[in-house]
Amino acid sequence: MRSGSALRGAVAVAVVAAAYGGAVLIGQALARHGYELRLGTAVPLSGKLDVRFSARTLLPVLVAVLAVVLLPISADRLPWRWLLAVSSLTAAAWAISLALVDGVSRLSSPIATEAEYLHDVPEVDGLRDFLATFTEHIVIVVGSGQFNWTTHVSGHPPGALLSFVLLERLGLGGPGWAAALCIAAGASATAAVLVTLRAVVSEQAARRAAPFLATAPAAIWIATSADGWFRGVSAWGITLLALAAGREGWRGDVFAACGGLVLGGALFLSYGLVLLAPVALAVVLVRRRFRPLVVGAVAVALVVAGFAALGFWWLDGLTQTRIRYDQGSASARPYLYFLVANLAVLGLAIGPAGVAALARLRRGALAWLPWAALVGLLIADVSGLSKSEVERIWLPWMPWLLAATALLPAERRRWWLAAQLALGLLVQTLVRTNW
Repeated sequence: MRSGSALRGAVAVAVVAAAYGGAVLIGQALARHGYELRLGTAVPLSGKLDVRFSARTLLPVLVAVLAVVLLPISADRLPWRWLLAVSSLTAAAWAISLALVDGVSRLSSPIATEAEYLHDVPEVDGLRDFLATFTEHIVIVVGSGQFNWTTHVSGHPPGALLSFVLLERLGLGGPGWAAALCIAAGASATAAVLVTLRAVVSEQAARRAAPFLATAPAAIWIATSADGWFRGVSAWGITLLALAAGREGWRGDVFAACGGLVLGGALFLSYGLVLLAPVALAVVLVRRRFRPLVVGAVAVALVVAGFAALGFWWLDGLTQTRIRYDQGSASARPYLYFLVANLAVLGLAIGPAGVAALARLRRGALAWLPWAALVGLLIADVSGLSKSEVERIWLPWMPWLLAATALLPAERRRWWLAAQLALGLLVQTLVRTNW
């Protein structure tokens, strides 16, 4: 049985590697035939091929070696709370060390471009006026001379920009603090998923998955993209629901209400996060509980109603964003190509250990989380609203897929861990990503 699982894992890794190689070749052919994919020379990734080896590369190499040696021991022996802290700190250290291959400025420069949120922070004055008029500035009307939000602001609900406005109001303005928020939140999702695994499966399963959650190649895009912030918020919202499902009475209701409020807030960070609903349902239904879903849904509705009362209706924003999306780079990107290429990039981002683990999924509580995440991602892929750049856009779903790594055999854990880290380092040194 074990040899069969190992074979399935190896075949899955080979298939994804072949799919990624095919996506590279086809992407290059499309570019030669006049398709303007607007991604750079690293298609299907967003960025350009740029081999960089320097003394700075030694830092992520050192982090990788320490991770291979120490993380499996830590996962087995550390007290639970210490494991949560070490796993999250390792995730942050891995992401930061990879970014530093291109220098200290690389930690903040991706989030400081004209297409990003910080560019429009000065445009926000009063909250009510901002929300009431937000949708009026999404779609570009040629020749009108009207003000339009920058690319990333127009592609998301207003909560994304408001997050950075709030930072600025607290005296933490600028790209440095924004980067710190995104990296810390993205890394904290590691702890959130571990807590969830412990709540809905077992502590043993969480400990087995911990090293892989902290070291996936996806770390490259946690430092620094705002999707790292979205990843952290949504992960903790789901975790609160999972904790609610394990508690009776008013304590369970409090956790469910808090989870609903956090997930309701997440809906106003990114429209796509609605497709995390299958995961949110899974962490409750796996315990055969329904009350936390009702309480959580009421809390989500309150958040939506609050934004509506202040002038922003979520569906109107989504409609206008879809129009703006078609006005931009998406119109030049072939649907069928990215339908497959997206999944190949996903496989690269979760790494060979993640791919092999997904091939081992069968039934049981552990399988609920990855399967639920896959359902949401397949909907996103088929929708055509995720044509490329999924290495960052799909960050919130990736840790739930990586929960499957708890199924990898203990005797091969270090080998899989080394493969994860090596792939992350390889991508970082060969590709200068846009985030």
